[in-house]
Amino acid sequence: MSKPSILVTRAVFPETIARLEQHFEVEHNQADARWDKAELCRRIAGKVGAFTTGGDRIDADVLAAAPQLRICANMAVGYNNFDVAAMTARRVLGTNTPDVLTETTADFGFALVMAIARRVTESEHYLRAGQWDRWSFDMFSGSDIHGATLGILGMGRIGQGIARRGAHGFGMNVIYHNRSRLSADKEAECKARYVSKEELLRDADHLVLVLPYSPESHHAIGEKELAQMKPTATLVNVARGGIVDDAALAKALRERRIAGAGLDVFEGEPKVHPDLLTVPNVVLTPHIASATVPTRRAMAELAADNLIGFLVHGKPVNPLNPEVLGA
Repeated sequence: MSKPSILVTRAVFPETIARLEQHFEVEHNQADARWDKAELCRRIAGKVGAFTTGGDRIDADVLAAAPQLRICANMAVGYNNFDVAAMTARRVLGTNTPDVLTETTADFGFALVMAIARRVTESEHYLRAGQWDRWSFDMFSGSDIHGATLGILGMGRIGQGIARRGAHGFGMNVIYHNRSRLSADKEAECKARYVSKEELLRDADHLVLVLPYSPESHHAIGEKELAQMKPTATLVNVARGGIVDDAALAKALRERRIAGAGLDVFEGEPKVHPDLLTVPNVVLTPHIASATVPTRRAMAELAADNLIGFLVHGKPVNPLNPEVLGA
């Protein structure tokens, strides 16, 4: 009996491909070629499953090209590349990879807080350019992290991880805003206090964004919100591009209306707003918050678990639209 056919859209660990090949006929992209939408539609035709990444847009056009498709397993915790409504209408299951990247992403979020607060990127560029010829008392003076107020917008697992690092590791005063307040036990564990969004923006010395992207969170930080922050404050985004109005942020950075920013995600990535490339007081990284070998392996394995669990055993691990299962 022939095996079901699946598509792996990007290069992944060879061990993951080998594991999938035990259960499926696998068309892969280990050359990591760039596929436009037409090529993705051509490749996904006739497949019952797809192993996708956050850069693969699965919308009505792609679904129409793949009438046999039953599941798209994202190797990411975010899934704004999925048109979930269209997938549900076509009875295509979506899955993601939560939990396995929580601590690694929290590490990186805090790394950006430290890098921008202590002006690491600015000072390194200065040194590499051969401009350092003597010490001065105010050379690249930044802001303290210990004892400062850490603000977190979006208090899911990653937000809680960042809160714990700040409160327990650096003695920070942690405040947060979220759609729903944490339980008293969770607040105590994170040493975090719930505040309004307005108070968060006003009081945070270092503001970290870890909320999911949705139409409601689009430009949650724009010109108005940036104007409410302290001129000495820093902003870090390890959530999703589009949550911040990048053009407004670049203008605020240039005019020193906030002290600095650390960004791992961008609107329209991999393109970056050109104005962000010309301001010195920003740390820019190419969406690598989960990029450790153990974490990326765990993400790949969990995406494979979802494909095997659903197509072989009828039990996906992380369904995003479980109503498809009932259908």
